[in-house]
Amino acid sequence: MSAGPAGIPEDRALSPHTGYTRAHWEAAADSLLAAVEPYATEDRALYHLPGEHTSWSGRLSDGLEGYARTLMLAAFRRDEKALERYAEGLAAGTAGIWPRIEDRSQPLVEAASIALALRLTRPLLWDRLDDGVRQRAAAWLGDALTAEPWPCNWELFPVTVGGFLEDIGYEPTLSRAAIDRGLDRIEQWYVGDGWYTDGDGRAFDYYNGWAMHLYPVLHAWLADDERLLDLYGGRLSAHLADYARLFGGDGAPMHQGRSLTYRFATTAPLWLGALTGRTPLSPGGTRRLGSGALKYFLDRGAVDGHGLLTLGWHGPDSAVLQGYSGPASPYWASKGFLGLLLPPDHEVWTATEEPRPADRADESHPIGPPNWLLQSTSSDGLVRLHNHGSEDVRYDPYYTRLAYSTVTTPSTSYDNSVIVGDDPSRTGIEPLGVGEGWVASRHTTASGARVTSLVLAEGAVEVRAFRVSAAPEGTAVRVTGWATGESGAQAELRPIHGLLSASSDGLTGVTAATDTVFVALARLTAEPDPVPLEESVTLTVVDGTNEIHACWSGGREVRARLDDGAVTVGTERPGV
Repeated sequence: MSAGPAGIPEDRALSPHTGYTRAHWEAAADSLLAAVEPYATEDRALYHLPGEHTSWSGRLSDGLEGYARTLMLAAFRRDEKALERYAEGLAAGTAGIWPRIEDRSQPLVEAASIALALRLTRPLLWDRLDDGVRQRAAAWLGDALTAEPWPCNWELFPVTVGGFLEDIGYEPTLSRAAIDRGLDRIEQWYVGDGWYTDGDGRAFDYYNGWAMHLYPVLHAWLADDERLLDLYGGRLSAHLADYARLFGGDGAPMHQGRSLTYRFATTAPLWLGALTGRTPLSPGGTRRLGSGALKYFLDRGAVDGHGLLTLGWHGPDSAVLQGYSGPASPYWASKGFLGLLLPPDHEVWTATEEPRPADRADESHPIGPPNWLLQSTSSDGLVRLHNHGSEDVRYDPYYTRLAYSTVTTPSTSYDNSVIVGDDPSRTGIEPLGVGEGWVASRHTTASGARVTSLVLAEGAVEVRAFRVSAAPEGTAVRVTGWATGESGAQAELRPIHGLLSASSDGLTGVTAATDTVFVALARLTAEPDPVPLEESVTLTVVDGTNEIHACWSGGREVRARLDDGAVTVGTERPGV
C-alpha cells in the first residue's frame, strides 16, 4: 500500500483517485511547520530560510515573509502550540524589528497574510495577547491602510488588513475607507464570467484564484456580509466552473503565468468555494482536485531533504522565479491548506472522490474572458491551454506563447510560437473569439507584421493556422510546436500548407506578395500508441480564399476563414 506524508497509508476506498484524506493534509501541514521552525530567530520574529536572498526586498523583508507566510499555514491548521510561537514573534516583530509598511513595499504583502491569520484565529492568538502587544501590532498593520499598493492584486492587501483592523475597532473610519477603496479598484478589472485581469491589460493566470477571488470572498465571509458574499461568491462560483478544468489527471496545475513557485496555492479557490458554499463542484470533486495537486508536488520533490519548500516547480527551478522571489516566497503555498478550516465531518472530507469532467471524456472547453480554449483528453489526462487572449506587459514566455499544458514548460527556444522574420514577439493580442473546438486572435509583431491565428482542436489533435499580413514578400516565417523536455509526452508537428519541415526548430515558410496563410498539424499526447496524426483529420486549404476545411475522423466538419483581424468558423456534426 502506498503512503503519503508522514507515512500515512493511502485510502483508495474514500479517495480512489489520489488516496489522500484530511489526515494527509494535516500531516503535510505539520511537517512544513516543523521544518521551518529551526530557521526562526531567537525572538521568533523572522524566519531566515536557507538560500540566496536575491529578492528585491532584501534579507530583513525576506525574514518577515518567512514569518507571515508560515503563520498563515499555522492559522489554517489551527495549531495552538505553533500559534503560541508566532505570538512571541508578533510581540518582538512589532517592537521595532519588522520593517515599516511603505508604499509599494513587500511588507504590505506580508501584512495581509498576518492580518488574515489574526482574523481567522482571533480567539486562539489575538485575544490572548497583552494589550501592549495588541496596540503595537495594530499600529504596525495600520500603515497598510494608507500605503499605496501596486495597481494589481496588491489593491486587496489593504482590504485584508482593513477587515481585521475594523473587526478589532482600530481606526474604523480609516479601515473602512481602505476596504472600500480596494474593492472599488478591482471592479475596473472584472471582465465577467468569474474572471479578473491582474491590473490593466490582459494578464490572466492563477492570481485570479489565489488573490483576486480569495481576499474579497474571505473578507465577505469573515464579515458575515451576505451582500458582498453573494457578489464575490457568485463570481467565485462562475470562475470555478472554468478553473477546475486547469488541472491534469495527475493533479498538475496548468504551467502558465507567474509565481508558479507557489505550487499548490492553486487549490485555495477550490477550498474557498466549499467553505463558503459558492461552488459548482461536488465535495468529492473538490477534494479530488485539491488532493491531486498536493500529491503531485509532494511526489515530485517540491520539498527538499530538510522538509522545506524549494524555489521552483518540482524541485529547484530558477525559470519559474521572479525578481521578488526570496527563500520564503514558496510558502504562499500555505493558501492551499485553506481546506483545513472545514471541519473533519464536512462532506468535502467525507465524500468519495469524484473524477474530473475530462476523466470521463475528451473535452474542448472555451473560456470567453481570457479567450482561452482548454483541450483535455481522457486517455492521458493531459490538459492543453490555447492562449489567444492573455499576455503580460513584457514579452513573457509564461504569458505570450500560443499554448501551455499541464506537462510541458515554455522553452527558451520559443516553443508554441509563430516567428515572422527574426521577430518572436507576440504582444498587443486582440482576441477574435472562442467556441466549441476553436479559438482565434491577432497580434502585431515589433516589425509591424500582423498575424491572425486560429486553432481548431479535437481529441489531442490541433490544426494551427496563421495569416501573415503587412510583411515584405519573402519574409521568413517559422512555426514551432510543443517542447516536451523530460515530460514523457510525445509532440508532433506536420506541415500542411505554406510550410516545410525543418529540424527541431519547427516548420518554415516565406511570405508571398500578398497576405499568406500557413497551416500546420500538431499534437501533444502521452498515449503510448496514438493513431497516426494524418489519420485524425483531413485538411483542405482553398487557395485565394484563405479558407480551411477540416474533416475530423469522428465525422465533425469545420469550415474556417481567416481574414486580416477576423475569423469565421462554422461546424457541422454528422447526422445533424
